[in-house]
Amino acid sequence: MSIFKRNKRSYWYCFNFVLLSSLLLQQCVSTNTVHQDDKNSELKVVRQAAEFEKQKGLILIWPPFDHLEGKSNSEVTLEILKNVAPHTPITVTCATDSIRLIAEKRIQEVLPNLDINVKTIPSVEIWARDMGPNFVETNDGKQAIADFNFDAWGYADTLDADAIVEEKFDEKIAELYDLPIISSSLVSEGGDREVNGKGTLLTVETVEFGRNPNLTKEEIESEFQRLLGVSNIVWLKKGLHEDDHTFNGPILTHEGSKAYTVITTNGHIDEFCRFVNDSTILLAQVDSSDLHDPIAMENHKRMEENYEILKSAKDQDGKPFNIVRIPLPKTILATMKPGDGVYDYISTLNYTDGSSFPIGEEVPVIAAASYLNFLITNNVVIAQKYWSEGMDESIKLRDKQALVTLKSVFPNRKVIAIDALAVNLGGGGVHCITMQIPSNKAQAL
Repeated sequence: MSIFKRNKRSYWYCFNFVLLSSLLLQQCVSTNTVHQDDKNSELKVVRQAAEFEKQKGLILIWPPFDHLEGKSNSEVTLEILKNVAPHTPITVTCATDSIRLIAEKRIQEVLPNLDINVKTIPSVEIWARDMGPNFVETNDGKQAIADFNFDAWGYADTLDADAIVEEKFDEKIAELYDLPIISSSLVSEGGDREVNGKGTLLTVETVEFGRNPNLTKEEIESEFQRLLGVSNIVWLKKGLHEDDHTFNGPILTHEGSKAYTVITTNGHIDEFCRFVNDSTILLAQVDSSDLHDPIAMENHKRMEENYEILKSAKDQDGKPFNIVRIPLPKTILATMKPGDGVYDYISTLNYTDGSSFPIGEEVPVIAAASYLNFLITNNVVIAQKYWSEGMDESIKLRDKQALVTLKSVFPNRKVIAIDALAVNLGGGGVHCITMQIPSNKAQAL
């Protein structure tokens, strides 16, 4: 997940230094944060609402930069706003006041008739799902924010300056909505947790164990139970191959060459496995026509292993899940060069496979493409599509197949597929850059 603008643009370092100093000062004087040992420690989480339940709002972060020159993150953001804002209140946060002015101007130009709340809240990247607010219901009948720790998806540690800025994002949202915070030292991102609102959580071993190497499985589960109110946790093994950590080294493609992942998460669940209602799980499947592709072949092994786990799993009431399969997209490749945000970061990594990054040369990269990284809102589902003029027709056909499946599992919502490739080339998707605000009481749509 591309978070850090660590290139030669020194202004970004300066911005982060000043911002971090301010945040640390605020942390020292703040009395609003709820920890286990303070006056609000008696708050208990009852549950976290599922995404398919009724929502009262949505949060996005206005993109401060693009990951690949010529691919606009802000255009993806505007497309989401256009389709969701007419029926759901939206808050767009901006890292600085200057970025807020840009966002307000652009929104007014493109969407003049939509009422969108724009606020300045410090952040570095756009991944609101991962370091953003986890709205939960508490035993007093109200809402709180479950606040996990953050280590930049395993690319840094929790003391990294940018990671601290991002970790504070949910605290600022809590202040905005005047909600208490229930904190944990457990490192976990929203994109690796799927809940059904009834007590079941789906998550991935490689992600959660990797973020918390000093904790046992039981200790991690205990924190999920405390922070999210879940009673039943289903552990899947691995995520998609193209979502593997970039520092593991480039991976072999169907073209016979190797390509880099784009600062990806090492297997977030929202790329391959989603709840569409409290008993139905949508799971990725590799089309047999793609098995000549080594990436697809590895994904086939991983997804079928996860399928076997889900077939044997039970929900919080001891009932089996209904599992629906949806195809994965064809592998989407692109080329990056010096000056592109992702390139400038991955060129600094130490690669565990012993390879050396060809600094100064163009490199092939693999988009974090998925039909499962969709956003569920009250009236519409915002999905992703990949075909554009000049691409192979098989990509268009795959887009259509995925759309048919999504419409079948969301019969009461309009499914709108948008081109989100700009965001995919940063390591995430539509779901990653959004975070819903649930209504306070359980309401299915």
